[in-house]
Amino acid sequence: QVQLVESGGGLVQPGGSLKLSCAASGNIISINDMGWYRQAPGKQRELVAAISGGGTLNYANSVKGRFTISRDNARNTVYLQMNSLKPEDTAVYYCKAERVRDSRGSTTFIGDYWGQGTQVTVSS
Repeated sequence: QVQLVESGGGLVQPGGSLKLSCAASGNIISINDMGWYRQAPGKQRELVAAISGGGTLNYANSVKGRFTISRDNARNTVYLQMNSLKPEDTAVYYCKAERVRDSRGSTTFIGDYWGQGTQVTVSS
């Protein structure tokens, strides 16, 4: 079974920084895309940033120049460095791993997985 565990959320003042981490565990063979999404109260979940297995990056316009996504394939971990945070960045942040190949006994599974979410609050 594959699990994603996020960490690094919290309360920060406007203009501050936070770094989120998301580690995937299990008998993982490979992971294709990894990304971060967020959902603010009363709003739909939206893509914040994504990184492909080959390193191609994709950012929401609202975070370009402020957020940086990266990954450590050896650790099956994705990071989100968030700088110059604004109150409108307040949300629950979720990581997602797509097309994860993992081994369970003699069977290989392929699936998409979500983390449990971590709260980011930007407020003075």
